[in-house]
Amino acid sequence: MADETSPLSSVAVLGTGIMGAAMARNLAAAGLQVRAWNRTRGRAEPLAGDGVTVAHEAAEAVRGADAVLTVLTDGPAALEVMRAAAPGAAEGTPWIQAGTVGPEGLVPLAEFAQEHGLRLLDAPVLGTREPAEAGELTVLVSGPSALEARVAPVLDAIGARTRWLGEEPGAASRLKLVLNNWVLTLINGTAETLALAEGLGVDPRDVLGAVAGGPLDVPYLHAKARLILEGAYEASFPLSGARKDADLISRAAEKAGVRLDATPALAERLRRAEAQGHGADDAAASFFASFTSSDHGRGDARGAS
Repeated sequence: MADETSPLSSVAVLGTGIMGAAMARNLAAAGLQVRAWNRTRGRAEPLAGDGVTVAHEAAEAVRGADAVLTVLTDGPAALEVMRAAAPGAAEGTPWIQAGTVGPEGLVPLAEFAQEHGLRLLDAPVLGTREPAEAGELTVLVSGPSALEARVAPVLDAIGARTRWLGEEPGAASRLKLVLNNWVLTLINGTAETLALAEGLGVDPRDVLGAVAGGPLDVPYLHAKARLILEGAYEASFPLSGARKDADLISRAAEKAGVRLDATPALAERLRRAEAQGHGADDAAASFFASFTSSDHGRGDARGAS
C-alpha cells in the first residue's frame, strides 16, 4: 500500500465525456501519467494526441495507477464500471468519484469501495465545459483528509479551488445537489423568460439590456441567453444530464422531508425537451419545451427588430 502522504504521479480516468476528457487533458498537461478508458472507445482516442494512454478495458486503465478518477453519468454507471475495473486496482488506491450521483447513489459506491479496499473520495465538481477545459473547476471533496496531500496533484490539475467538507463521503454530494438546484434555476429561468418574451412579442435584447449591470443581472443569464439567441446549443451542460440531476434533487428533497415545487416541475420540462430530441443539446434547449414543436421559436428567439 502506498504512503498516503506522498503525492501520486499516475491516474486512471474512467469516463471521457465532456468533463472527463477535459480533466484527462489537464492531468496530462500537469505532468501526470494518464491512462483513460471510455465505454465508447472512439470518444477517448483523441486524447492520445495529448499524451494520454487510451486503454481497451477499465481494469487495464487502473492497473498500476496511483489513483482512479471516475467521471461517469450517474451512480449505477460508476458502480458498473468500477466492478469491471476493480481487479486492476491495488488495495488502498484512492478513488476520486467526480460524477454527480447524489447521496443515495453514493451509498453503494462507498460499500463497494470498502469491500474492495479502495479509499473513496466523494468529489463532485462545480462547473461545465469551459471551466473544465481551463482546469478551473471547483472541486467539492469529502472523505479521508489523510489523502489530501496524495491526491493534490489531481485536484490541482482539474480545478482552481478545492473545498474539503469532512471525513465521511456524502457531504460533497449533498452540497453539489444544493448548488445544482441553483444552477438549474438559472438555466430554466433564462429559457422560460426568453420563451415568454417571444410569446409576448418582446425583443429578448430588451430583456437583457434592462437587467444589465443591475441587481438582477448574473453572468449565467447572458451565457445561456446567447445560446438561445444564436440557436447554437453545443452542450456545456447537456440537457439529459440536467434532467438526471433534477430527478436526483427531487428525490433527495423528498427523502429529507423538504417540499420542492419548482425542481420536480423542471424535471418534467426537461423530459419534454428530451422527447423533442434535445437531450444531447445544452440544457438551455429547455427553451423548446415552452412550445409544441421543437423547431418553434428557433428563428424568432434570435431577436426581433
